[in-house]
Amino acid sequence: MLLPLVLPVLLAGYLLGSIPSGYLAGRWCGGLDIRQEGSGSTGATNVLRVVGKGPALAVFLVDVLKGTAAVLLAKTVLEPLGVPLDPRGWTIDSGVVAAGLAALAGHTWPVWLGWRGGKAVATALGMLLGLAWPVGLACFGVFLTALTLSRIVSLSSVLGAVALPLLMLGWFQGQGTGVRWPYLVLALLTSVLVIWRHRSNLGRLLAGTEPRLGRKADGS
Repeated sequence: MLLPLVLPVLLAGYLLGSIPSGYLAGRWCGGLDIRQEGSGSTGATNVLRVVGKGPALAVFLVDVLKGTAAVLLAKTVLEPLGVPLDPRGWTIDSGVVAAGLAALAGHTWPVWLGWRGGKAVATALGMLLGLAWPVGLACFGVFLTALTLSRIVSLSSVLGAVALPLLMLGWFQGQGTGVRWPYLVLALLTSVLVIWRHRSNLGRLLAGTEPRLGRKADGS
């Protein structure tokens, strides 16, 4: 039974995801607690509004790499085994997907910051780039298109999340290999998580009070 090999991989995925890049950027570059400023989020958007473009770009890249690293680590450890991880059919795909989800959980609920982190968008992008890079790029394309048209980060993030399961299904069809169910489950869970984390933004969008990029914090 190889399931014990997965547990360290999941823990590593969570710890990678929980690296508090936004919090550290606020401390190192602005001498402040980013959780007490702007929207209170530790994500790159709040860092951009509170600290500046350079730190925000660094935070975005680190957050993306956290998701990618968690998935690649899981693939490196688990894929060479080439067998189910237990008699109940827990496949290699499931182990890799679980590591990606662990990274999202670490980013969203980091142990170092009292379980209060970011909204999982950049780390989800990195996770997708590690799992299925065409889907990740397509989601990022949806995000960038929506951002160009609306200048609202939260709306663009939600639209990318809504598109994710459809893009994943399209990728399966393009490959002609059939649905890889762990990947589809991951797409659905990631979509739900990102939308749920933006629930306050959705309220402001419906009320017409969500600021555009370049104005005061919009809660992203």
